[in-house]
Amino acid sequence: MVKRYLVTGAAGFLGRTIAAELLARGAEVYALILKDDPLAAFLPDGVAAVIGDVCDEASLAAFFQNAKESSCVIHCAGVVSVASNPGERHHRVHVDGTRNILKLCSLHRVSKLVYVSSVHAIPEQPKGTVMAEPQVLSPELVLGEYAKSKAMATRLVMEAAAGGLNASVVFPSGMIGPGDHARGSITYMLSSFLSGKLPLAVDGGYDFVDVRDAAKGVVACAERGLPGQGYILSGHYAAIRDILKIANEVSNGRRPVHCLPLCLAGLIAPFYERYSLRRGNPLYFTPYSVSVLAANGQFSCQAAAERLGYAPRPLRATLRDTVLWLQGQTEP
Repeated sequence: MVKRYLVTGAAGFLGRTIAAELLARGAEVYALILKDDPLAAFLPDGVAAVIGDVCDEASLAAFFQNAKESSCVIHCAGVVSVASNPGERHHRVHVDGTRNILKLCSLHRVSKLVYVSSVHAIPEQPKGTVMAEPQVLSPELVLGEYAKSKAMATRLVMEAAAGGLNASVVFPSGMIGPGDHARGSITYMLSSFLSGKLPLAVDGGYDFVDVRDAAKGVVACAERGLPGQGYILSGHYAAIRDILKIANEVSNGRRPVHCLPLCLAGLIAPFYERYSLRRGNPLYFTPYSVSVLAANGQFSCQAAAERLGYAPRPLRATLRDTVLWLQGQTEP
C-alpha cells in the first residue's frame, strides 16, 4: 500500500471521508483545501492541510512539494450544481483544474493518480438497461454542465493514462450518508422531512451510494485499479418515495409522504428555480434535478467488485446512520 497520499477537495463530503479512511489505514495524508473554506474545520485529526486551488497552478506548488515518486494523488476537487445556468465554474474546476493536476502529477512523477469522476459523465442508456463503464466519453452525449465538464475531465485523465501516466478513474453515483455538513440534496431533503418542513418531494429516483463505501472504493482503486481503467462505484437504486418511507421507519416517525409527479414537477421547476435565485436560497428543485430523477439510474458495479473487492452496504443501513446523525445521535 502507498503510504503517502495527496487528496484534493479534501474538505468535501467524499474527500474528508477518504482522508479518514486513509488515516485509519496508517497512511500519511496531505489535504488540499481552499483558503477560508468553513468545511475545513471538519477535517479529521492527523491530516496535514495545505492551502491551494486546483484552478491556480502556482498555488499548487506547496501541495506538490509533498509528492514523492511513491505518492498517490486522489483528485476529488469538484463543484456540484443543479442550476440551469451555473456559469463557467464547472469548466474551470473540473476541466482546467484537472489539467493542472495532470501536469503536476507528471512533473513530480507520482506513482498513481485516481480521478473521482461521476456516473453523470456516463452517456445515459434507455431505461431497463443497466449501465457499465463507458467506452466513449463525450460532453455531447450527456446532459447538463456538471456532467459535460466531468466527461471532459475524465477524457483528459484517460488520455494521460494512454500517454503513460498511471491513472485510474472512479465513477461514484449519488453520495449520501452521515457527515454531510454541506447538506447536499438528499441530506437537505431528509433533514427537512424529519423536521416536518417538507410538504412535497418529487417522484422518481436514482442510484445512491454510501459515502463511506465510495471512499473505500477510491482507496481500493488507488491500491489495485488498473491504468486507464474506470470503475463505477454505485450503490442501490431507490425511489425518493421509498427513501422517505425508510427514514420514517428508522426514526419511528409518522410523517406523511407526498410526492409530486415528475411531469408536474418539470413544469413547476423553472419557476421555483427563479424564485430561489431571487431569495438567495440554495438550489435543489430545478429542471436539471428533476431530469436526473427521471433518468435511467441503473448502474453496474461489477467491474469494481471483481477488481477492487467493492461491496456497497444496504441502503437501509445508510439511511439509518444518516437519520441518527441528523438527529444528533451517536453514529453506530
